[in-house]
Amino acid sequence: MQFKLGAAARLAVAVAMAAFGSAAHAQSSVTLYGIVDTAVRYTTHANAAGDDKVQLANGGLSESNWGLLGAEDLGGGNRVVFQLENRFFPNSGASDPGYPFFNTAYVGLQSSTLGRLTLGRQTNPLADAVLKTYVSAQWLPTVYQFRPEVSMAQGVWASNMAKYIARWQDVTLELSYAFGGQAGAFGAGSQIGASISYIPQWPLRLAAGYLDSRDAINSSAHFKAWTAGAAYTFAETTVNFGWAMNRQDAGFMGNFPNGPFTAAQLTALKFNTFSSREMFFGGVSQLVGDNTHLSANVWRTLQEGKKQSGDGNATQFQLLADYDLSRATSVYAEADYSLYRGGLVGAQLQGFVGVSAAATTTQLGMMVGLRHMF
Repeated sequence: MQFKLGAAARLAVAVAMAAFGSAAHAQSSVTLYGIVDTAVRYTTHANAAGDDKVQLANGGLSESNWGLLGAEDLGGGNRVVFQLENRFFPNSGASDPGYPFFNTAYVGLQSSTLGRLTLGRQTNPLADAVLKTYVSAQWLPTVYQFRPEVSMAQGVWASNMAKYIARWQDVTLELSYAFGGQAGAFGAGSQIGASISYIPQWPLRLAAGYLDSRDAINSSAHFKAWTAGAAYTFAETTVNFGWAMNRQDAGFMGNFPNGPFTAAQLTALKFNTFSSREMFFGGVSQLVGDNTHLSANVWRTLQEGKKQSGDGNATQFQLLADYDLSRATSVYAEADYSLYRGGLVGAQLQGFVGVSAAATTTQLGMMVGLRHMF
């Protein structure tokens, strides 16, 4: 007895066979990665009384983390990508309370022709522009403890974000939207971002970025940020220069649920006391031989307060040396010195999540540490 398949049945069989063939050839991978970094750090004027402190620091030149990075090949130049990453304190084993358990958590689709779309908690385009091009001490992995330009990126990470990345030869464009998620108030608590980077094989790298966050309660109030900068490498020397500006509307009170800080933390960090904050920064890094990096950096920050008492400025300096014992392990020494004036005394302007240790007008920090990557 013979059976004849109709057109619809033949199509269903063809689709099923094609799906089976794609599944048979699809490849997926999951990579476990991480950094364990700790240091002994000495800090002057570490509390309101002006006392000094010696501690086993919660991280050193890098923030300790572990994560999973995955991809599945869908064929035709398309794949699914995801990343989960936790940040933790190696001296106690606890997750960093300044972040969610998974500080990075996204899934998305990537096409060899159409670009990359990811959904979840991830770094914003402004931070990406700086980290890929003119960040200080650019060889170091992740955001580290003393990197003041990081504080100008509105927290680096944002939740509820859709981010699109497209690349044309040496130019990369990023666009993002973080949903506020409030019924009846579509824009409240939302954030838009954009950046463009020029990263060729040649030694010059350029980038610029923009962010606009809206207060979750007073949705007409905005917090805007801009950045631009460049880096140039010749032989074994890299010179970087950057500019960043933060500007808050008078009614912006820090009610941004997509960001890393609560309103109480923003108040403790004096983040709500300024109407504008402008930073200029630059540095030079030198590779000596195959294993040693040396770097000198400087930051100058000018602040205009919402009240006159918030006016202030800061100048910060840093020297560091980083030596590779192997491809995965490094030892380092670092020293930083800060001068704070007016409304910037006690402000969070060091690059890590936490209340600033700058209790007086000057502060000296020194540390030696060990970093291992896997």
